[in-house]
Amino acid sequence: MAKYLLNDFIIEEHVKKALVEDIGYGDITTDSVCAYLDNDKIFQVYLTTRCDGVFCGEDVFKKVFEVLAKDKVTVEFYFHDGDEIKKGDKIAKISGFARYILTGERLALNYVQRMSAIAAMSRKYQLVAQKYGARVVDTRKNTPNFRIFEKYAVKIGTGHLHRFNLCDCVMLKDNHIALLGGDIKKAVELVRENISHAHKIEVECDNVSQVKLALEAGADIIMLDNMSIEQMRECVKLIDKKAIVEASGGVNLSTLEEIAKCGVDVISTSAIVAGASTLDLAFDYVS
Repeated sequence: MAKYLLNDFIIEEHVKKALVEDIGYGDITTDSVCAYLDNDKIFQVYLTTRCDGVFCGEDVFKKVFEVLAKDKVTVEFYFHDGDEIKKGDKIAKISGFARYILTGERLALNYVQRMSAIAAMSRKYQLVAQKYGARVVDTRKNTPNFRIFEKYAVKIGTGHLHRFNLCDCVMLKDNHIALLGGDIKKAVELVRENISHAHKIEVECDNVSQVKLALEAGADIIMLDNMSIEQMRECVKLIDKKAIVEASGGVNLSTLEEIAKCGVDVISTSAIVAGASTLDLAFDYVS
Protein backbone atom coordinates (compact mmCIF):
# COMPACT_ATOMS: atom_id res chain seq x y z
CA MET A 1 0.00 0.00 0.00
CA ALA A 2 1.39 3.38 -1.02
CA LYS A 3 2.40 5.59 1.89
CA TYR A 4 2.59 8.84 -0.07
CA LEU A 5 0.40 10.67 2.45
CA LEU A 6 2.64 9.90 5.41
CA ASN A 7 6.01 11.39 4.62
CA ASP A 8 8.48 10.84 7.42
CA PHE A 9 9.00 14.52 8.20
CA ILE A 10 5.23 15.07 8.52
CA ILE A 11 4.91 12.17 10.95
CA GLU A 12 7.87 13.34 13.00
CA GLU A 13 6.61 16.92 13.31
CA HIS A 14 3.18 15.74 14.46
CA VAL A 15 4.62 13.22 16.93
CA LYS A 16 6.94 15.81 18.47
CA LYS A 17 4.04 18.17 19.13
CA ALA A 18 1.95 15.33 20.55
CA LEU A 19 4.75 14.29 22.89
CA VAL A 20 5.18 17.85 24.15
CA GLU A 21 1.45 18.00 24.87
CA ASP A 22 1.41 14.62 26.61
CA ILE A 23 4.62 14.74 28.65
CA GLY A 24 4.67 18.38 29.67
CA TYR A 25 7.61 18.94 32.01
CA GLY A 26 8.15 15.21 32.60
CA ASP A 27 6.57 11.80 33.13
CA ILE A 28 6.68 12.04 36.90
CA THR A 29 5.36 8.49 37.43
CA THR A 30 7.74 6.65 35.10
CA ASP A 31 10.71 8.84 35.95
CA SER A 32 10.26 8.13 39.66
CA VAL A 33 9.76 4.38 39.30
CA CYS A 34 12.58 3.85 36.82
CA ALA A 35 15.01 5.93 38.87
CA TYR A 36 14.26 3.78 41.93
CA LEU A 37 14.62 0.44 40.12
CA ASP A 38 17.10 0.97 37.32
CA ASN A 39 17.03 3.95 35.01
CA ASP A 40 18.20 1.78 32.12
CA LYS A 41 16.10 -1.30 32.85
CA ILE A 42 15.33 -3.29 29.69
CA PHE A 43 11.63 -3.89 29.17
CA GLN A 44 9.71 -5.95 26.62
CA VAL A 45 6.03 -5.74 25.70
CA TYR A 46 3.80 -6.99 22.90
CA LEU A 47 1.35 -4.79 21.04
CA THR A 48 -1.71 -7.05 20.95
CA THR A 49 -5.29 -6.81 19.73
CA ARG A 50 -8.36 -7.70 21.78
CA CYS A 51 -10.68 -7.70 18.77
CA ASP A 52 -10.70 -8.36 15.02
CA GLY A 53 -9.86 -5.51 12.70
CA VAL A 54 -7.40 -4.00 10.23
CA PHE A 55 -4.03 -2.77 11.43
CA CYS A 56 -2.95 0.75 10.51
CA GLY A 57 -0.33 3.17 11.78
CA GLU A 58 2.91 1.18 11.74
CA ASP A 59 5.19 4.12 10.85
CA VAL A 60 3.56 6.52 13.30
CA PHE A 61 3.75 4.00 16.13
CA LYS A 62 7.44 3.42 15.49
CA LYS A 63 8.14 7.16 15.20
CA VAL A 64 6.92 7.81 18.76
CA PHE A 65 9.73 5.68 20.17
CA GLU A 66 12.31 6.93 17.67
CA VAL A 67 11.68 10.52 18.76
CA LEU A 68 11.61 9.62 22.46
CA ALA A 69 14.52 7.19 22.59
CA LYS A 70 16.42 7.18 19.28
CA ASP A 71 18.02 3.72 19.20
CA LYS A 72 17.18 2.75 22.79
CA VAL A 73 13.86 1.15 21.80
CA THR A 74 13.28 -1.29 18.92
CA VAL A 75 9.94 -2.26 17.41
CA GLU A 76 9.53 -5.52 15.49
CA PHE A 77 6.25 -5.76 13.57
CA TYR A 78 4.55 -9.06 12.78
CA PHE A 79 1.70 -7.31 10.92
CA HIS A 80 1.77 -4.31 8.59
CA ASP A 81 -0.63 -1.60 7.46
CA GLY A 82 -3.64 -3.11 5.75
CA ASP A 83 -3.24 -6.57 7.29
CA GLU A 84 -6.29 -8.10 8.90
CA ILE A 85 -5.77 -8.86 12.58
CA LYS A 86 -7.67 -11.27 14.82
CA LYS A 87 -8.43 -11.12 18.52
CA GLY A 88 -5.36 -12.24 20.47
CA ASP A 89 -2.83 -11.56 17.71
CA LYS A 90 0.57 -10.17 18.65
CA ILE A 91 1.06 -7.24 16.26
CA ALA A 92 4.52 -6.14 17.35
CA LYS A 93 7.21 -6.61 19.98
CA ILE A 94 8.64 -3.51 21.64
CA SER A 95 12.00 -3.86 23.43
CA GLY A 96 14.23 -1.33 25.16
CA PHE A 97 14.62 0.98 28.10
CA ALA A 98 11.51 0.86 30.27
CA ARG A 99 11.38 4.63 30.85
CA TYR A 100 10.86 5.34 27.12
CA ILE A 101 8.42 2.49 26.48
CA LEU A 102 6.22 3.44 29.42
CA THR A 103 6.29 7.16 28.58
CA GLY A 104 5.43 6.58 24.91
CA GLU A 105 2.90 3.79 25.43
CA ARG A 106 -0.31 5.78 25.51
CA LEU A 107 0.55 8.14 22.67
CA ALA A 108 1.69 5.31 20.40
CA LEU A 109 -1.52 3.42 21.19
CA ASN A 110 -3.67 6.49 20.56
CA TYR A 111 -2.38 6.74 17.00
CA VAL A 112 -2.78 3.08 16.03
CA GLN A 113 -6.06 2.52 17.87
CA ARG A 114 -7.72 5.40 16.03
CA MET A 115 -6.15 4.70 12.65
CA SER A 116 -6.86 0.97 12.83
CA ALA A 117 -10.50 1.60 13.71
CA ILE A 118 -10.93 3.87 10.68
CA ALA A 119 -9.18 1.38 8.40
CA ALA A 120 -11.43 -1.43 9.68
CA MET A 121 -14.62 0.61 9.28
CA SER A 122 -13.60 1.81 5.81
CA ARG A 123 -12.88 -1.71 4.62
CA LYS A 124 -16.24 -2.92 5.92
CA TYR A 125 -17.98 -0.33 3.72
CA GLN A 126 -15.76 -0.92 0.70
CA LEU A 127 -16.36 -4.67 0.71
CA VAL A 128 -20.09 -4.00 0.32
CA ALA A 129 -19.83 -1.34 -2.38
CA GLN A 130 -17.16 -2.92 -4.56
CA LYS A 131 -19.46 -5.79 -5.51
CA TYR A 132 -21.38 -3.24 -7.59
CA GLY A 133 -18.37 -1.40 -9.00
CA ALA A 134 -18.59 1.55 -6.60
CA ARG A 135 -15.85 3.19 -4.53
CA VAL A 136 -16.39 4.32 -0.96
CA VAL A 137 -14.56 7.54 -0.08
CA ASP A 138 -14.33 9.86 2.90
CA THR A 139 -15.32 13.52 3.32
CA ARG A 140 -13.73 16.62 4.87
CA LYS A 141 -15.45 15.94 8.19
CA ASN A 142 -12.14 15.24 9.87
CA THR A 143 -10.46 15.89 13.21
CA PRO A 144 -8.53 19.19 12.94
CA ASN A 145 -4.77 18.62 12.61
CA PHE A 146 -5.29 14.84 12.47
CA ARG A 147 -6.68 14.72 8.93
CA ILE A 148 -3.59 13.25 7.31
CA PHE A 149 -3.69 10.21 9.60
CA GLU A 150 -7.44 9.75 9.13
CA LYS A 151 -7.11 10.06 5.35
CA TYR A 152 -4.25 7.58 5.33
CA ALA A 153 -6.32 5.13 7.38
CA VAL A 154 -9.22 5.43 4.92
CA LYS A 155 -6.80 4.78 2.06
CA ILE A 156 -5.54 1.67 3.85
CA GLY A 157 -9.12 0.47 4.37
CA THR A 158 -10.73 1.29 1.02
CA GLY A 159 -7.95 2.11 -1.40
CA HIS A 160 -9.78 5.34 -2.30
CA LEU A 161 -10.04 8.96 -1.13
CA HIS A 162 -12.05 12.10 -1.79
CA ARG A 163 -10.26 15.47 -2.00
CA PHE A 164 -7.71 16.10 0.72
CA ASN A 165 -8.45 19.78 1.23
CA LEU A 166 -10.07 22.84 -0.35
CA CYS A 167 -7.40 23.31 -3.02
CA ASP A 168 -7.60 19.76 -4.37
CA CYS A 169 -10.85 19.95 -6.28
CA VAL A 170 -13.69 22.39 -6.94
CA MET A 171 -16.86 21.45 -5.09
CA LEU A 172 -19.78 23.75 -5.77
CA LYS A 173 -22.15 23.15 -2.89
CA ASP A 174 -25.68 24.46 -2.39
CA ASN A 175 -24.55 27.63 -0.63
CA HIS A 176 -22.05 28.54 -3.38
CA ILE A 177 -24.81 28.14 -5.95
CA ALA A 178 -27.30 30.05 -3.79
CA LEU A 179 -24.91 33.03 -3.77
CA LEU A 180 -25.38 33.19 -7.54
CA GLY A 181 -29.16 32.92 -7.37
CA GLY A 182 -29.13 29.22 -8.20
CA ASP A 183 -27.22 29.68 -11.48
CA ILE A 184 -25.17 26.46 -11.77
CA LYS A 185 -23.86 27.35 -15.22
CA LYS A 186 -22.51 30.70 -13.96
CA ALA A 187 -20.90 29.02 -10.95
CA VAL A 188 -19.09 26.50 -13.17
CA GLU A 189 -17.94 29.26 -15.54
CA LEU A 190 -16.52 31.34 -12.68
CA VAL A 191 -14.45 28.56 -11.17
CA ARG A 192 -13.26 27.32 -14.56
CA GLU A 193 -11.76 30.75 -15.23
CA ASN A 194 -9.63 30.51 -12.08
CA ILE A 195 -8.52 26.91 -11.72
CA SER A 196 -5.74 24.85 -13.24
CA HIS A 197 -6.45 22.49 -16.12
CA ALA A 198 -5.58 19.70 -13.66
CA HIS A 199 -8.52 20.40 -11.32
CA LYS A 200 -11.89 18.72 -11.61
CA ILE A 201 -15.19 20.50 -11.00
CA GLU A 202 -17.83 18.81 -8.83
CA VAL A 203 -21.38 20.12 -8.45
CA GLU A 204 -23.68 19.15 -5.60
CA CYS A 205 -27.22 18.51 -6.82
CA ASP A 206 -30.39 18.02 -4.78
CA ASN A 207 -32.76 17.14 -7.63
CA VAL A 208 -32.97 15.99 -11.24
CA SER A 209 -33.32 19.54 -12.59
CA GLN A 210 -30.00 20.55 -11.04
CA VAL A 211 -28.35 17.43 -12.45
CA LYS A 212 -29.45 18.47 -15.96
CA LEU A 213 -27.98 21.95 -15.43
CA ALA A 214 -24.71 20.53 -14.09
CA LEU A 215 -24.44 18.29 -17.14
CA GLU A 216 -25.07 21.21 -19.49
CA ALA A 217 -22.40 23.23 -17.66
CA GLY A 218 -19.84 20.46 -18.22
CA ALA A 219 -19.28 19.38 -14.61
CA ASP A 220 -16.71 16.60 -14.23
CA ILE A 221 -18.38 15.12 -11.13
CA ILE A 222 -22.02 15.32 -10.15
CA MET A 223 -22.94 14.65 -6.54
CA LEU A 224 -26.41 13.26 -5.87
CA ASP A 225 -27.00 14.70 -2.42
CA ASN A 226 -29.58 13.10 -0.12
CA MET A 227 -31.61 11.75 -3.03
CA SER A 228 -33.98 8.83 -2.89
CA ILE A 229 -33.03 5.53 -4.50
CA GLU A 230 -35.49 6.21 -7.33
CA GLN A 231 -34.01 9.66 -7.97
CA MET A 232 -30.49 8.28 -8.00
CA ARG A 233 -31.41 5.64 -10.55
CA GLU A 234 -32.99 8.29 -12.77
CA CYS A 235 -29.94 10.54 -12.48
CA VAL A 236 -27.45 7.76 -13.24
CA LYS A 237 -29.40 6.99 -16.40
CA LEU A 238 -29.57 10.68 -17.31
CA ILE A 239 -25.85 11.30 -16.79
CA ASP A 240 -25.02 8.18 -18.81
CA LYS A 241 -21.24 8.19 -18.14
CA LYS A 242 -20.86 11.86 -19.19
CA ALA A 243 -19.61 12.66 -15.68
CA ILE A 244 -18.49 10.82 -12.56
CA VAL A 245 -21.54 10.16 -10.37
CA GLU A 246 -21.13 10.51 -6.62
CA ALA A 247 -23.81 9.67 -4.06
CA SER A 248 -23.74 11.29 -0.64
CA GLY A 249 -26.02 11.79 2.34
CA GLY A 250 -27.74 9.16 4.45
CA VAL A 251 -25.00 6.60 3.81
CA ASN A 252 -24.63 3.90 6.43
CA LEU A 253 -24.24 0.13 6.45
CA SER A 254 -28.00 -0.39 6.20
CA THR A 255 -28.39 1.85 3.11
CA LEU A 256 -25.04 1.31 1.41
CA GLU A 257 -25.88 -1.71 -0.73
CA GLU A 258 -29.03 -0.19 -2.25
CA ILE A 259 -27.14 3.00 -3.06
CA ALA A 260 -24.33 1.02 -4.70
CA LYS A 261 -26.85 -0.92 -6.78
CA CYS A 262 -28.00 2.34 -8.40
CA GLY A 263 -24.88 2.38 -10.55
CA VAL A 264 -23.10 5.35 -8.98
CA ASP A 265 -19.32 5.51 -9.31
CA VAL A 266 -18.46 6.92 -5.90
CA ILE A 267 -20.17 6.89 -2.50
CA SER A 268 -18.91 9.50 -0.05
CA THR A 269 -19.63 9.24 3.65
CA SER A 270 -18.32 10.69 6.91
CA ALA A 271 -19.38 7.49 8.71
CA ILE A 272 -16.13 5.67 7.93
CA VAL A 273 -14.25 8.24 10.02
CA ALA A 274 -16.83 9.68 12.40
CA GLY A 275 -18.38 6.26 13.03
CA ALA A 276 -15.06 4.64 13.91
CA SER A 277 -14.01 5.07 17.53
CA THR A 278 -10.90 3.12 18.55
CA LEU A 279 -9.76 -0.44 18.02
CA ASP A 280 -9.02 -2.28 21.27
CA LEU A 281 -5.22 -2.61 21.17
CA ALA A 282 -2.98 -2.91 24.22
CA PHE A 283 0.54 -3.41 25.55
CA ASP A 284 1.04 -6.80 27.23
CA TYR A 285 4.13 -7.23 29.38
CA VAL A 286 6.50 -10.05 28.39
CA SER A 287 7.29 -11.82 31.65
